[in-house]
Amino acid sequence: SPPAPPVETASTSVTKTVNGSHHFKIAGYSLAKGIGVGKYIASESFTVGGFEWAIYFYPDGKSAEDGAAYVSLFIALASEGTDVRALFELTLVDQSGKGQDKVHTHFGRSLEGGPYTLKYRGSMWSVPLACAIELL
Repeated sequence: SPPAPPVETASTSVTKTVNGSHHFKIAGYSLAKGIGVGKYIASESFTVGGFEWAIYFYPDGKSAEDGAAYVSLFIALASEGTDVRALFELTLVDQSGKGQDKVHTHFGRSLEGGPYTLKYRGSMWSVPLACAIELL
């Protein structure tokens, strides 16, 4: 019998990306400063990519090592998930009008700088930000 023609196969993998943003305004920031190291103000939860997220802001830093010289800003997975990979950009907006916003971003960097994998509810990604800006 003649030889069977070679079998040809093909497949495609499509990685879906979803973009989203959340604006978390802290009215009366000056009243929050001094609440104590490790104490935070949390945003309402919000949905991006089918997962719930929340932002945690520590006006006096998250740990004693910060010595209240830094504020800490975290984004946390607030829903059950497994291996959620994400890139983040966190911005503290300077309300004084002096244009001294503080931005920490992973967009535009090599992939070695992210994406980050958050594995379970409560997984957080953070960046300490020098409190050299005038927040009102």
